[in-house]
Amino acid sequence: MLRSMTGYGRGEYCHQNRTFTVEIKAVNHRYNDITIKLPRMMNILEERIRKTLQSQISRGKTDVYISFETHAKEDVHIVINEPLADSYVEKLQEIQTRYDLKDNISIALVAKFPDLISAEKHVEDESFLWELLNPALLDALHSFIAMREREGTSIQQDLLQKLSYIQQLVEKIRKRSPSVIIEYKERLHNRVSELLTGNDFDQSRLLTEITLFADRCAIDEELVRLTSHLLQLQTMLSSKEPIGRKLDFLIQEMNREANTIGSKANDLEIVQMVIDMKSEIEKIREQVQNIE
Repeated sequence: MLRSMTGYGRGEYCHQNRTFTVEIKAVNHRYNDITIKLPRMMNILEERIRKTLQSQISRGKTDVYISFETHAKEDVHIVINEPLADSYVEKLQEIQTRYDLKDNISIALVAKFPDLISAEKHVEDESFLWELLNPALLDALHSFIAMREREGTSIQQDLLQKLSYIQQLVEKIRKRSPSVIIEYKERLHNRVSELLTGNDFDQSRLLTEITLFADRCAIDEELVRLTSHLLQLQTMLSSKEPIGRKLDFLIQEMNREANTIGSKANDLEIVQMVIDMKSEIEKIREQVQNIE
């Protein structure tokens, strides 16, 4: 199924006073660029997280935010900065001695100083951490992909409409093309007849000129290639694989054929249809930039 590159997903998993929350956001990008922001205690899981994401995401600028909240007693460790505490107490004693202060230095007083006591979340078991995180990650990934697919379906419908219109233009050009030669032949014959009234003119030279014009204006090969590109694009839109980069190349080829048809046609009506066609191809190119 066609997927957009933009998307958002959120997942959460709670277990025994522990909660993991995962958010995934993505925007358009030429390559697959994944940035993971997670608590320092979980750095050991980053490679697992990245592999899980890469198995489902092939293109886009993806930002992943992971948070962990715990109220489990065994996960929280109180840490005392002993060197800092020593320095505080030492300086307090100096002040007490210098100014002959009678108050005792209390625990309550020392504990008020900043950065002396801190609470750290700490879970050492990697497997246990992964068992808690993985459900939240998969839940976020599922909703993220679902959103990408919904947007992809809208893009697919829009592209199919544009392809149908281009195919109609190709058929009109194909029907119009033989008339260009016939009309040129008539104009050339009438013009020569006017210039050489009463005189004979070389019919073979006239036919040669018409043949050369027909060769210069022949667009059958370009129409065949363009039709082939349209069929390929239509088939690719039904693919289950990421196709964004392939579509980029195919759109370039379609535009090249349209330009050649416009330059060779030598017919105002065909040129106008080519302009309409190139306008639709450009719209398709812009939409393709949103596809994974």
